[in-house]
Parts: sequence; C-alpha cells; structure tokens
Amino acid sequence: MLFQASAGPPKGRKMVVTVDSSSTVVITRSPDEPECEVCSPDGSAPSCSPTEKTLTNVEGLSLEFSCAKPQDVYSMKMKKNIECTKSSCTPATGEIDPTLFKDFKRTLTWDFTVPERTVLTLDIAVDKLKVISAPDQCQDGFQYSVSTTKSDGTIKTNSYCRGGTLSHLNLLGLTTVTVEVPKGEQLNKTLFTAKAAPRAGRMLSVVPDPDTIITINRMSEEPDCSVCVDTAPNQKCHPTFLQLRDARNTSVEFTCPQPQDLFSVEINREIDCTETSCSGNIVQPESSLFPDFNRTFTWDFKVVSTRAFQLDFPEAGMQQIPNQETCPDEHTYSLVTYLRTGRVKIGTFCRGGTVTSVLVRYKGRVSLQVPGERKLNPVDFKVSSGPETSMVSIVKVNLPRGVSDTDFLSPSYPGDFPDNEQMKWSFTVPGMHNYTMHFRDHTAPECLNNEVVVEYQKEEKKVTKLSLTDPQPEHQQGSFDMILKNCETNRTLQGLSLKYSVSVMRSGHPVLCSVDLTKHKGVSLQIEKVGSDPYCEMSINSNIEKKINVATGTKASLSFLDCPNEDIRLTASKVTGCKNVATCPSELLTVPKLDSCLPMPLHSFTWHLNIPMDGTVDLVSLTGTLKQSLPSQKCNSSSSLHVAESDGLSIGDFCSGGTIQKVRVHANITITAAGRDFSKTKGPFLNVSFSEEISETIIYKVAPQMSSPTLLATPNWPQGMRSFSTVSWIVHLPSQYKADLQFVNVSQPKCSDRHTAIKVQVLGQNEEIMSRREDEPAEEKLLVPHSFYLNMSNCIPEEGEFGAVTKIVLQKNNNLLAILLGIAGALLLLLIVLAVVCIITRKKKKERESKDASIYIGKGSFFRPGDRTFTKARSENESHVYASIDESMVYGHLLGESTYSDGGQDHFKSMPVDSYRTFMGPPDEDMPVIKEPDPELEMDQYRTFLDPSETFIPSRPRTPIDRQDSLGFQDRRMVDNELYTFKNTGEIKPIRLSGVDMDPEPPIIEVSDSL
Repeated sequence: MLFQASAGPPKGRKMVVTVDSSSTVVITRSPDEPECEVCSPDGSAPSCSPTEKTLTNVEGLSLEFSCAKPQDVYSMKMKKNIECTKSSCTPATGEIDPTLFKDFKRTLTWDFTVPERTVLTLDIAVDKLKVISAPDQCQDGFQYSVSTTKSDGTIKTNSYCRGGTLSHLNLLGLTTVTVEVPKGEQLNKTLFTAKAAPRAGRMLSVVPDPDTIITINRMSEEPDCSVCVDTAPNQKCHPTFLQLRDARNTSVEFTCPQPQDLFSVEINREIDCTETSCSGNIVQPESSLFPDFNRTFTWDFKVVSTRAFQLDFPEAGMQQIPNQETCPDEHTYSLVTYLRTGRVKIGTFCRGGTVTSVLVRYKGRVSLQVPGERKLNPVDFKVSSGPETSMVSIVKVNLPRGVSDTDFLSPSYPGDFPDNEQMKWSFTVPGMHNYTMHFRDHTAPECLNNEVVVEYQKEEKKVTKLSLTDPQPEHQQGSFDMILKNCETNRTLQGLSLKYSVSVMRSGHPVLCSVDLTKHKGVSLQIEKVGSDPYCEMSINSNIEKKINVATGTKASLSFLDCPNEDIRLTASKVTGCKNVATCPSELLTVPKLDSCLPMPLHSFTWHLNIPMDGTVDLVSLTGTLKQSLPSQKCNSSSSLHVAESDGLSIGDFCSGGTIQKVRVHANITITAAGRDFSKTKGPFLNVSFSEEISETIIYKVAPQMSSPTLLATPNWPQGMRSFSTVSWIVHLPSQYKADLQFVNVSQPKCSDRHTAIKVQVLGQNEEIMSRREDEPAEEKLLVPHSFYLNMSNCIPEEGEFGAVTKIVLQKNNNLLAILLGIAGALLLLLIVLAVVCIITRKKKKERESKDASIYIGKGSFFRPGDRTFTKARSENESHVYASIDESMVYGHLLGESTYSDGGQDHFKSMPVDSYRTFMGPPDEDMPVIKEPDPELEMDQYRTFLDPSETFIPSRPRTPIDRQDSLGFQDRRMVDNELYTFKNTGEIKPIRLSGVDMDPEPPIIEVSDSL
C-alpha cells in the first residue's frame, strides 16, 4: 500500500477572540482569494463558512482557519454604534482591542446617531489629520473617512490621512466614521473622543423698508445650513433661498454658526419715475441689515418708454472699469438697462473718475456690491427723470486738466452691442487742452442693413462721420460728442464691441515774467503753490520748481503754465537796518512797486528790521497811535500789522487808532502786512527809527483815553512770554485823572530758575506800589493816582507759561478839600461883589440927588450936562475929556487969601474957561442964542468951548491926560475930605465911579486949536 486517505477538517491557524455586545465583527474573504474556511465551535459539530463569519457578544471564542495564513485571505470589519444627545455621546470614546485580528486588514466603523441642530466634535487622540481628495489614497494605508448626511438627505464624505494639522472635526447630522487599518499596524486603544453640543445657530431681527425686497441666497453647498423665518412652532426653514417682502419686524434664524460664509443678501428697491420726478432716495443711509454678509443693493427704475432716468454723480465722479473687475474700495457699481431685445449692461463703475452723469432709457437697474465685513459707504448720487431720447444711454464726461488717458467701453463689452441702437458720450474738454481718440480694441459685425458709424459733433459745427477703421480725431480742442451707431447684424456671428480711450494734454502757453530786483534794495520775492491743481507748473530761469525764491539784488525769468491765480501765492520781503545808532536814519515802511508782469496779486509784504548790538528799534504810527489786536478790541485784518521777533516769536498784531504812542523793541523784528489790496494801499504803514539800547526787551509808551478802557497784553499773547524777557509800559495819565488798573487775565508758570515779576511804580517816585512774584497772590485791581510804570518779567518756566492782559480805566480825581476851598472862595467873591454893588448904587443915588450944573460961555453956546443932544453916547464921544484943568480955579475957594491964590489972580485976568461952576442964573447981558448941533453930523472929535486965542489965557501945550487925570478917576490913597489929601504914597489904585467908566480907555485924540 502506497498511501492511505482519510477525511477531516483542514489543519490551519487557531485564535481565541472576544467581541462585546456593542460591536459587530465580520470576517470576510473575497471570492478571488484562495479557498480557506473559518470555523467556530457550535455544539457537537463546528460551524464553518468559506467566505464570511459574523461575531458579536462572544467571549473567548475559538476560531480555526483551514489555511495557514488566513490574514492574507480574510479581512476584518468591525462596526460600533454611538448614541449622542444634544450634550453628550455614549460611549464617549472610539475604543478597540488593539490585538484583535492584529495581523488582518481591519476596517473599523462607528455610526453616530445625532439629534437635529447638534454638533458632533471628534478629537483625534494621537495622530493629526490632513484632508485628501476623494480619488486619492493614503500612502501608508492608514486612512480616515467621515461621512455626514445633510438635512436634504444627501451624503458627503471626506477622507483624511495622518500627518496633518487637524486634531478636531466638527460634524453636523448623522455621521459615520471609518478607519482603514493595514495589516500588522499597531493601534492605540482609543482612536478619538466624541463630544456633542447644541448646534450654534444665528438669530437676526430684520425690518425691511417699505417697497423693499430682501432675498437671502445660498452661495455654497457646504456645510449644512438652513435659513428659517419666524419662531417655533410656526418656523419654516429653507436650505437655499428665503425672500422677505413685508415691512415688519421679522425673525430670521440660520441653523449654522457662521451663515455669512454660506449666504449672500440682496436688498432691492423699486423706484417709479414720472415725467418730472422719481420717488424714493436712491442712496440708503448706512444699513444695519446683514452687515457681515456679502450684500448687493439694487434699485429698479422705471419711466415712460420714450423717456429716460438720469443719475447725477457727486463732484468726484465715477470711473468705468471692465465688467469682470471690482473696485479698489470694494464698492462696485453696475448699471443695466432692459430693452425689448434683452438685458444690456451699460457698464461697471467705481468711485472717483470723469463720469459725472448717465442717462438711461426706459427701464434700468443700478447695483452696488459690497463684501461682508465692509462698512457701507455709498456714493451720494441723485436720480431724476430725464428727457426723451433715442439713445440707449448718454454718458457725460468731464475730462481732467493736465495729461490723462481715460478708458471707455461700449455696453456689454466684451459682449455685443444691441442691433440698431446708438450710444452717446458727451465730453467736456478743459480749455487750453488737446484731445486725441484711440480705438484700443473693437469687433465689427456683419451688417445686414445699414452700417456701423462713429459720429463726432461739436457745438455749431458739422457732424463728422467715420467708420471703426478710419483715423480718429487727433490733437483737437474743445468739447465734443461721440455717438456709436450699430446696424442690423448677423447674430450668428460676432457683434459690435468697442474699447477706446481719450488722451488729453495741455496746449496752453505759459505766462512769462522778467523780474528785476536790482532797483529795489533789500527786496526779495517768494512764490509757492497753495492750490490742489497738480498740473500747475512754475519755473525760474527754465528750472521747474514747486517754490520760487528770487533773491535780493537779482534778476529772474519766471514762467507759469496752467496756474490759476488763486492757486499760487506771491509774498515779498525787505531787509533793512543799520550798524551804528548815531548814523541810523528813520524810515517809512512802504511797499515798493513790483513788476507788473507778475500775474498774481501780492499776498503779503514783510520787513526784516535788524538793529545794532547796542540799539533799539522804535515803531510809531503815522496816525499818532497804535492798537494791539486782542479778543475784545480786534483789528481789521486788512489794516493790521503782525510784529514778531526774528525767530518767529510773536509780539502781537497792531493797527492804528489806539492808545500806544510808541513801541520800542530791543531785538531784530519782522513786520508783516497782509490781507489787503497792495495795488491800492502801498503805505507808508509805520515810521521806524533806531535809538539807544534799553534794558527791557520791549517798552510801550501808552496814553489811555477816557472814551474806552485800554487793554495791554504781554508779547505772544495768548501764549507765554519768552523766558528771561521783560516788557514795560510807561503809562501817561491826563491831568486830574487816576487809573483803575485791572489784571483781567494772568497765567503764572512754575519756575525752575528765578521768578516772574509784576511791578507798578509811579513815575518820578522810587517806591513801588505793587510787586508780586508767581508764588504770591496778585491784586485783581489797583488804583494808581498818577502816571506810572508797569513792568512784567519772566523766569525760566518748568511748566506752564507766563502771560497777562491788563485793563486801564481812567477815573476823574475827586479832591474834597479843593471842593470846599472852591466853595469858600466863591462865597467870598460873592460878598465882595455885593459890597461893591451896594457902594456903587449908593454913590449913584447921591449923584442923582445933586443939582445940574453948567458953565456959561459968553461967546458961544452954553452946555448943560443934563442935555442929551449928542448923537453919540458918553462912552462913544469925547465930551468928558479936557485938554487942561486949572487947579486954582477948582480949589480956589479953599485957598482963601493964600499966596497961591493971589498969584493966580494976576495970571487969570480973562474969563475962566474949561471948568464947571454952579449955575447961578442968567447974567445981566442978553441970553446967547443956543444953536443945537446938527444930529446928522458926526462928532468925530471933541473941540474946546472957546478957542484959546480968544481968551486971556496964554496958550499951553496940548498934553494928553492919563487915566488918572480924568474926572472919572479917584485915587484910593486920598483921604475922604474936601482936599482929598494923600494918606500914603503907595501904588495908585483906581476906583470906578460909574458903570460908564468901565468901558475901555478911549484913544488919545488931538484937540483942534479952533472950534
């Protein structure tokens, strides 16, 4: 016998396995693999299967394979279930037995049951993962697969390999996690940890405006998210689309935490335009609706079919860009019109450009696209009802000054322009500029009827018609219109499209000016650009400069190209001074006449005054006084002068008509006149002279006025004085006035070196009536009786500044003693006057009681004092003046038989004349005939009653008598007796005997020798 055969189970590999109740293990063999059975005990006979065996809830089960290497034939698939609530999962970890079928290829699957709106989070225990695309496989054979079922029933699967950065996976909905493990791979017991949490949604409260439609659209399919309206139990959810029309407070909820990544929002408003106006505002204020979503604001306009609506843009204008591009500020505008032939896109526009308005026929839409998280900042353009037009659209363009190249596109470019339609561009070209048309790109259609035409038209000029291939206008001037007309095309072929640009360049001639400063000693010019026009070009001696300086004593050739006068500023300055005070002449500040070719007016003129080392500059107004400009006494800017030290520290602004008589400054200073028409006012503005050095920095000579208070401010007010500087005011008060000195605004610093000081001292006195430092309280008011000296000096401040404003109010002196003495003197004078009046009245009374007396004249007319036949009054004639008086005849009756009397009788043997005697009645002779003087004759001079030649008295010299020789004179030195003898030999003191004698002394008149 060669061999013996017997039947029985094959001899192969045996293993013992344990599978818990939550796991199901399936051992499978592909039919293509070699045959091999797997058997497990089942009662008295083993249970064997050649392809598959399922194990669950077994412990210590012995498996026997009929082949020696079952791991090459069989693979193991294990499935586990994990139940999750909204807050947790059971079991919470993905655990396996690492040794179970270790040598086999293993597929481990976990099925998660997850409630709605619950987020499942898997934390990978050891390895970090990376996403791979669906067809790819992990090179090491170790691969994760995660499948999720969305709310609409679709399943999405993502694959991951080891070696990435992902350690957390957030999953929505029903989830299946599968791990492919190659043969012999060592596994950890725990592969991941599972967590469950309520899915974070997002709730928004939306209130649409009236006539507004809000549409929410899904942009991407992943992740799973729905948009819901209202609240439970009436809530309705939509996975892709939601539209809100009612103008009410509506609750909108998204079932995902970041819906802005999945949805976009369109906010639409309809505006109906009549023949005259459009309802509604095209520009909304900054909207709070969906601020972090991608938003599209649209406005739908509708007018009568033959009319148009017009969009007017602000001054900055709009710029046209290709339809596929977006604007730099992420605010992209597009304009669409709806023709009978279909939708036509006029163009896409950005903020800031040359387009000022667009006219669109019939019905159109304006759109504004703004990305999420971008603050809404719309262009404030206006919409109105436009005129009737046959054009699809009319675009108005203001081309800029200078050199520019602006692109424009035909509607729907690079698509086709509609058949039998026309488009118009209206260009405004700045003056002194040339334009050139460039067709950058175009497509020509096959015309079935008519032809494509490009028309150019200028105001009151003939229309120029060209084709797309003809040479276009070059180096033309003036504004113009361009019209693009299409034909009826063969729509099976390409249509009409056009991209072109308009180039602009300057054509103006520069303004030339030759400046000669050799004839103006010390004068220099400065010219600078102050406007925003970037195309203004200035040059000096053929060199382009942004700022021109023409030095003193030089000549320069200036050129100005496209420079408006308001965009350039001309200033001039003059340096003056001296080196020796003794030889320094005074000077009047005047503005020299500059070259008339300068196109711009003079803005300001500055004098730089340089003093000697030991000198001072004195400033005096030609009108007499100056006023410092302060908040309560401002100077007109057109008449003020700004005075500053040479380093720029301000002294103050001054104008004429104040109380400052002189300003003395011990420093180099600048004086600037600005804000006036120098073609009409060239000065002189101030008188400048130089004097000896002063100890202070500045001295003001001030003469306050009664009409208004005087304000005095420290230099550089309201800022502080310079450190270690001193300023003084010498204040001269009018007679019988005193000053109420008020410190209305004083700021004191904290000094680091020395102290500030405020001192007041009456002129001519050594004692100070006030002296205060910064650390001492100062009086708010001070009464100064006479002209005074006010001094302020600064320290080196550590912090703060030193400055002050002082007010001076004049007050009349009220001297009580002087008033009392004046009253007493007036009373005494009144008593004296009364006494004199009484004496005069009494004397006149006596004179009236005395009898009239006259002198008889034998050979002439007699005269009685009582007769008033003279045409002149006594004060006007000379009737009371006598050539001579014989004292012996007047006082003869008192002399008796004295010697003097005897001697006198021998002498006077004739009739006595020129004396008054008491009239004793008529003499024995006949009465003389009295001839009344003619009242019409002018009695120019007095004549004696008798010619001296007719008397017995020899002639005597005609000596004019003095006042004391008059009959109306009485000497106070005489005793009141009949002789009126002298009681003393003092000075003559006349007494007026009557009011007539108070008239002025009459002139001395020669007495004629004959009547």
